[in-house]
Amino acid sequence: MKDSLLVLSGGVDSTVMLYKYASKIAMAVNFNYGSNHNKRENDCAALSCKRLGIPMIRIDLDFIAKYFDSSLLDGADAIPEGEYDDENMRSTVVPFRNGIMLAVAAGIAETHKLKTLMLANHSGDHAIYPDCRPGFIDAMSRAIAEGTYDGITIDAPFTNLSKTDIVRIGAEIGVDFANTYSCYRGGVRHCGRCGTCRERREAFRDAGVTDPTHYEND
Repeated sequence: MKDSLLVLSGGVDSTVMLYKYASKIAMAVNFNYGSNHNKRENDCAALSCKRLGIPMIRIDLDFIAKYFDSSLLDGADAIPEGEYDDENMRSTVVPFRNGIMLAVAAGIAETHKLKTLMLANHSGDHAIYPDCRPGFIDAMSRAIAEGTYDGITIDAPFTNLSKTDIVRIGAEIGVDFANTYSCYRGGVRHCGRCGTCRERREAFRDAGVTDPTHYEND
């Protein structure tokens, strides 16, 4: 039964979730909040939904870019190069981003009589992003359940998986990884140097899956 709403960015993780759980996802919601890579991710999300016949809503959250502080909102040159870890990537945190998105998604789900919100956070995010951690997901799920008539909850089945695990799952079910985007700089090609590009490269390598990504200087 299709009773879930997926928060879909168009990156590797949420795209794999879209494919893996397509039989239960009634619709997807994609947010435009002004990040460097929003447009490229959004286009990937739309194409994946079209291929799977899953309707997608796109919602603008332009107040985030206007009022919030994050290098993810400040242009390509503001994104640090280096490893995907807390020390290097903390500047890319968009304050309470997932909380805001999940709150909006809860309203959409209740409007469409859906029972579950799906979010593709994973274990590699925990050290960097507070709103990807298990404690936050559990607390937000309880809050949404209390605040909706039908007791909508969050399902985040990738919470304790690594990105390598997710790539491996995607490869097994035939996800088109070429139609996903990760680079926080937002260029035509993945830069290959920022933390998210490095994480992407390493995940494909460690999963033993061919990486279809076009990186700069490759």
